[in-house]
Amino acid sequence: MSNQFQQDNLIGQSNALLEVLEHISQVAPLSKPVLIIGERGTGKELIAERLHYLSKRWDQSFIKLNCSSLSENLLESELFGHDAGAFTGANKKHEGRFERADGGTLFLDELANTSGLIQEKLLRVIEYGEFERVGGSKTVQTDVRLICAANEDLPSLAEAGEFRPDLLDRLAFDVITLPPLRHRSEDIMPLAEYFAVGMARQLKLELFEGFTSNAVEQLMEYPWPGNIRELKNVVERSVYRNADTNAAIEQIIIDPFASPYRPTKRVKTKERRQAPSTDASPTAADCNSEVSANNSPQTEASLSFPIDFKTHCEQGEVRILKQALEAGQFNQKKTAELLGLSYHQLRGILKKYNLLDK
Repeated sequence: MSNQFQQDNLIGQSNALLEVLEHISQVAPLSKPVLIIGERGTGKELIAERLHYLSKRWDQSFIKLNCSSLSENLLESELFGHDAGAFTGANKKHEGRFERADGGTLFLDELANTSGLIQEKLLRVIEYGEFERVGGSKTVQTDVRLICAANEDLPSLAEAGEFRPDLLDRLAFDVITLPPLRHRSEDIMPLAEYFAVGMARQLKLELFEGFTSNAVEQLMEYPWPGNIRELKNVVERSVYRNADTNAAIEQIIIDPFASPYRPTKRVKTKERRQAPSTDASPTAADCNSEVSANNSPQTEASLSFPIDFKTHCEQGEVRILKQALEAGQFNQKKTAELLGLSYHQLRGILKKYNLLDK
């Protein structure tokens, strides 16, 4: 078992996490495909590693690839390889991830972003254990345990015609759904302490002095939309900014952009649509300054302070979402266009506020 896997071992004692670990132990020994579903930052790659290292293939290759980081042509070549002369610049044969993972495990993250062509070729590999390299005619045999991950509801995408139902059937021998951190509140402080101690070691501090009650309250009350990845960044940032005080952490630095000098100029909607798509949700400030579905600017009544900033922003987001859904006749694609979002971004935000079925 690799040192990295041991160091990144899953931490927590919540019932939600223990149920996931038990599920992993049951399915890991089988050489069957597994789907891992979870929000961004919930640790899908760690789960895939655990499945591999608890399987009979633990001493073979564990190969991984993020499907959203490459174009269709590059992804096809990276997965299945290419022969010399397959395209301009292909001077020699290139072995893809399926060949390199032969006998081991291949982990494909962000599966929902793959095209119909890639999904068709994946289906063939799963069914027959064979494929052809790009530009080649020779059939290549492979024995790979496939683990895939997504942060979207694949059955809904299949119903909408955006994901192949037959591929989903093959991949979903079993599905592990990861709980978001907000449903594992008892694990927040053990994780925070683990990340804090690790950062203290990086900084060569003699001792980590811990968190004050105020810091603990901040950590426990924040909803962690970025889950464990966000928690790790926040804790490490807070430790390093506090490194010179030799005292317990009093202030948690959640938003590194917070500053009275932060530029407030908005990026135009057209420019935002041309930007690379991500699975990150827009901020409350983004939504509250959007133009409504009838093209009339939203105005905000003067506020009476003090207010609960987080609740106020969330209420603003929900109000805009509901108005946009109504204006789009509850067609999610049309609603996404009205808000200047991608379809997948909109679904992520609707899921956050339990509005998918509204």
